[in-house]
Amino acid sequence: MKKSKNISLLFLFVCLIMILLAFSTISVDAKKNHKRKSKAHRNQKQRGSENGDNSPGPVHSPSREPDPAPSSGSYRTHSSIFDVLSFGAKGDGVSDDSKAFQAAWKAACKVPGATVEIPSEFKFLIRPITFQGPCMPHLVLQIDGTLLAPPKISAWPKSTLFQWINFKWVHNFTIQGTGIVDGQGSAWWNLSQINLIQKRSKCIPNVKPTALRFYSSYDVTVRDIMIVNSPQCHLKFDSSGRIKVKDITISSPATSPNTDGIHLQNTQDVEIQHSHIGCGDDCVSIQTGCSNVHIHHINCGPGHGISLGGLGKDKSMACVSGIVVENINVQNALYGVRIKTWQGGIGSVKNVSFSKVQVSEVKVPIMIDQYYCDKRSCRNQTGAVAISGVKYNHIIGTFSVQPIHLACSNSFPCTDVDLIDIQLQKSPMGSRGFQQALCWNSYGKSQAPLVPSSIDYCLQRGRGLNKRPAKSHEYNC
Repeated sequence: MKKSKNISLLFLFVCLIMILLAFSTISVDAKKNHKRKSKAHRNQKQRGSENGDNSPGPVHSPSREPDPAPSSGSYRTHSSIFDVLSFGAKGDGVSDDSKAFQAAWKAACKVPGATVEIPSEFKFLIRPITFQGPCMPHLVLQIDGTLLAPPKISAWPKSTLFQWINFKWVHNFTIQGTGIVDGQGSAWWNLSQINLIQKRSKCIPNVKPTALRFYSSYDVTVRDIMIVNSPQCHLKFDSSGRIKVKDITISSPATSPNTDGIHLQNTQDVEIQHSHIGCGDDCVSIQTGCSNVHIHHINCGPGHGISLGGLGKDKSMACVSGIVVENINVQNALYGVRIKTWQGGIGSVKNVSFSKVQVSEVKVPIMIDQYYCDKRSCRNQTGAVAISGVKYNHIIGTFSVQPIHLACSNSFPCTDVDLIDIQLQKSPMGSRGFQQALCWNSYGKSQAPLVPSSIDYCLQRGRGLNKRPAKSHEYNC
């Protein structure tokens, strides 16, 4: 009996131990599982906080958004720099890079504040091309390399003879850089070569290309670059407005025909400043439809000086007003500051000021010519573009042929012309026969000092209005 009782107690003791062991195992597993859940919960809250979300929920690892597809070339659409080399340009001076330039332009045109980059130390041969807008604002053409025009006349199609690089309908646009725009125009200046081409092709190239032309463009800035050896005009603005040109250099030989530096036509609100212009024609040419033009701090020469006109050709109307030219140096030029009009024209030139002009070795420093003719002879006509309100103030330096030449129309004399502080000495290298000042049908007032003294007797007193026809065309402007 006692033995059976001991066995029962031993069994209960073993069972108790087994129960305690089992309970301990469950408790340990529960604690481990609780720790895992707590850690996972903390991680979940931490990730949610990083994602800006404190609410519990499934956590997804952030996925990388795919890069946008390149628009053209290797640049993405969001980039603001469009290097022409990335669009396939070779830059070896031989390969035609026109398509690459056009592709870079089209891509940049869609991006605000974009830059088309033409890198330095490369030469890019470009055939006649048009960069057309409108584009997004503040587009920049950064020219640090060299642009080359086709060197042979035969390489130019007839339809592209008007200009080489044409900008059309661009607004808020800037050209800048340290590069060179080279028109390679020597073949166009060689008359014998042109005559040879005429005989071979029976095509007379009566138009020569302008290097850079802007048409119907506004808020345009051109600065720092160099434009050389254009076949004809170097930089032209046509039917445009709010133009700024500064710190540029234009260069071509004095013997290169009709290579005007800067040509303005039907363009308003212009400032041209701090630039060097030497060419075979007018350093700056101002044509009909121009107003509010300010030209200052320009070195001009060689060339034909700063010119208004020729105006009124083929009895056309010419309207020019509000022209200010000041702080100009003109050297080794045919003229200093000049107004030239054709007989038979209509319209007016008024409110023009030339001041602080330094001339050196200039044939005729001051000129108004209402009998302008670029042929051996022109038929006399009674009509003329009326000229009034022209001031010459502080024109100083040396001349080689004639100090002043004012040849005004018999029907429309020049009126309100002021000659103030004119001091012009004959150059030692000038012509032997000393030419006196010439003034014909010009009315206004003069103010000392005036050298040579013949200038003092140049202008007629009064306004000269009684000599004008009763019906004047000048007010059609």
